[in-house]
Amino acid sequence: MTASIDAAAGSPAAARREEGRKPSLLFVNQHYWPDVASTGQHLTDLAEHLAAEGYQVSILASRGKYVKGKVPAPLHEVRNGVTITRVRTTGFGRGRHLGRLVDYATFYLQALGALLAGTSRHDGVVVLTTPPLLSFLGAIAKKLRGQRYGIWSMDLHPDAEIATGMLKPTSLAARALEWMNGVGYREADFVVDLGAHMKARIVAKGVRPERTHTVHVWNRKEEVEPTPRDANPLIDELRLREKFVVMYSGNAGLVHEFGPILEAMRRTKDDPKLFWLFVGDGPRRREIEAYVAEHGIANTAYRDYFPREQLKYSLSVADAHLISLRAPFVGISVPGKLYGIMASGRPAIFVGPERSESGETVLEAGCGLVVDPASGVDAAAARIVEAVREWASRPEEARAIGARGRAAFLAGYEKERCCAEFGDVIAARWVEGRAAGPRFTKGSSGAS
Repeated sequence: MTASIDAAAGSPAAARREEGRKPSLLFVNQHYWPDVASTGQHLTDLAEHLAAEGYQVSILASRGKYVKGKVPAPLHEVRNGVTITRVRTTGFGRGRHLGRLVDYATFYLQALGALLAGTSRHDGVVVLTTPPLLSFLGAIAKKLRGQRYGIWSMDLHPDAEIATGMLKPTSLAARALEWMNGVGYREADFVVDLGAHMKARIVAKGVRPERTHTVHVWNRKEEVEPTPRDANPLIDELRLREKFVVMYSGNAGLVHEFGPILEAMRRTKDDPKLFWLFVGDGPRRREIEAYVAEHGIANTAYRDYFPREQLKYSLSVADAHLISLRAPFVGISVPGKLYGIMASGRPAIFVGPERSESGETVLEAGCGLVVDPASGVDAAAARIVEAVREWASRPEEARAIGARGRAAFLAGYEKERCCAEFGDVIAARWVEGRAAGPRFTKGSSGAS
């Protein structure tokens, strides 16, 4: 396994510089194409973008699936210029904590072996945050081998585990994990964060602000675009032709706020015009389905993920979209699904704090409504019901709100722009003679 990764790196770094070739990069993350995990999909986009720019890009990922089982892909392959190595790990998936921890452990061991046992170093290694604490492996490789590394911080740990109550902040386990995470972040050449609130948390861990860079996650403008109902084959397949569809698409996780959403569904369960559609999976799915059954809510359905190739159709099934975040997770997790909603040209209802990456984006773009659960479940549910009924009765207003979201998406959250911004971070840190200035001026993208 290690030999195949080293082979992808090509000749030593000095020879590459003499030949004028761009550096070799290794990205380490549990998930990669064709897995449905958001981190894997975004990493695939970035890796292929950098390969097209001339970088020698390798991936170290797991063969285990985000949900459960194994991805239908070989252990070694080259796809769109990217050399992919998938290591054999357990495939228990996200259903149970113990199974997830075993999946993590088997990946950690092989990732550490790859970083330490190779015959040559990469010009740069970028670790993501699935599984947590990959940054600490980067710090070990830097200490023992002088391996440069950066972090793409998709979320923060053990901050998330503390916020869920899984760990007490004063416990020995929490303190040990925080120390490991802090070392990993402080030793990195750079940290890419997802927004101002996450950046503030990272700086509070002792990372120098000049080493942090904001690059938002993205969608592809050609992959997700406003699709009229008459051109959407899923409308009739799902039997939703005469419905106003409110959709929650993606992971239903511990970080998400569902109380006001479920109450809004209960209040409208006898409304023949409205339909509440969940697409995806996650640890909260059973809870949602149990609530639906308990309250006899018939105008709803829960479906598994659609293939990525159908994303523009699945997101455009909705007339309005839901996203959510619990207050303790502001700056720990940034729901990337917002940018797909904006790309689809549909209004968004964000159930979460106004002072968060998602809340501020919705308000700045004018692409929907922010409903803060701090007002109470009843009041928040009433606002959701009021909004969806208003948009159902005035579709032109919903279309105008969605159009503002699409425009903001194209200006600041589209794949080519965001991947180029990430490439600028790598070039500024690891490409000799490259100026450190950003390619884009700071604006709607929030890059810094």
